Amino acid sequence: MPPIEQLAGPRELVAALVTPEGRQNPYPVYEELRAHGDLLHIRPGLMMALGYAEISHALRSPRLRVQDARSYDVVHPGWRSHASLRGYTDSMLYTNPPDHARLRRLVSKGFSPARVAALRPAIERVTGRLLDRMAGLAAGGTPVDFIAEFASRLPIAVISELLGVPEDDQAWFRRVAKDLTIALEGITNVSRIGVADAAMDELSAYFDELIGRSRREPRDDIVGALVRAHDDGDRLTHDELVGNLMLLLTAGFETTSFLLGHALRLALEQPRHAARLRGEPGFVTGYVEEVLRFESPVQATSRWAETDVDVLGTTVPAGTKLVLVLAAGNRDPRRYTDPGRFDPDRPDVQPLSFGAGAHFCLGAPLSRMEAQIALPTLLRRFPRIAAAEPPTRRDRWVGRGLERFPIVLE
Repeated sequence: MPPIEQLAGPRELVAALVTPEGRQNPYPVYEELRAHGDLLHIRPGLMMALGYAEISHALRSPRLRVQDARSYDVVHPGWRSHASLRGYTDSMLYTNPPDHARLRRLVSKGFSPARVAALRPAIERVTGRLLDRMAGLAAGGTPVDFIAEFASRLPIAVISELLGVPEDDQAWFRRVAKDLTIALEGITNVSRIGVADAAMDELSAYFDELIGRSRREPRDDIVGALVRAHDDGDRLTHDELVGNLMLLLTAGFETTSFLLGHALRLALEQPRHAARLRGEPGFVTGYVEEVLRFESPVQATSRWAETDVDVLGTTVPAGTKLVLVLAAGNRDPRRYTDPGRFDPDRPDVQPLSFGAGAHFCLGAPLSRMEAQIALPTLLRRFPRIAAAEPPTRRDRWVGRGLERFPIVLE
């Protein structure tokens, strides 16, 4: 790929985002795109929003719809041949009113403030257990991969607690969930969609067994609540039941794993932040919000205009897909001073990373709580923790996170 500054226009720049170089570091591409405007026409049928205000408005607009099965038929003919894409379209992530409100109401019962708060002891317990395990693996100065041994294990353990998944299944669960999230990249990672399809088939079979077990042995967890909604005729189909379980698993797993990886990397790169995380109990709240702003785990989402829609004075024509680059909005210089600088003391940080409006991420409070508990605990437990070598990133655009992060603890 030629240097970013040599690319002629928005269409070439958008294409650069899904190259290997663009997936590794999309931020220079965002800034070159921003030079053309905060809400851009890329080509007929495709627009892109990079401004904070424009994205926030679009996320909250009832006239802009998420891409559902009907709009996928228009934009991506042939998508139904992929099991991973079919599975997600039955979840609330890809559902519009009135069905979205119905599904969200049912699923949100599992994410009530009381239920999330009640998970704190479990998060603290799992954090302690994982740190004990890491200490054993890192004995004698042996490097240990923070992503594999902690950042991916903690959220899977927590979501498994919510879903009622046995501990013995969690290692397999983690591997298959990682493969399935390739589908959330949509057409930006077509070469690997077959891996996601296979994972969807495996997980569909597993959830069928989990649903059957929940009927035989009822429990007070999200699976039990959704199964009862289905069985009681509360307008929840079987495909919707399985699709939303898939969504809860993958959304709750990867975003938190990415958040933890970014948070530790930034703390180790700037030791003064690590020292404050160890010694100032209130510092972690603002720190986590700034991590979410600076390194959004989800870089982009999209909306669909069935009719002409006005977004802050610009018309999004009917039949247009509008890509909302959340990570670019989080670094909008109109919203944040010196947005390319990581500053945990930055005032009024309100990242777009978990969305906004009707589709705001239900698991956002849980993800934040996991990071706020785990990070100070880790840094206090291992005051001499350090990077053993630079981390490597995943080869993805939409889901931005670390693949490996070798660290030493002593």
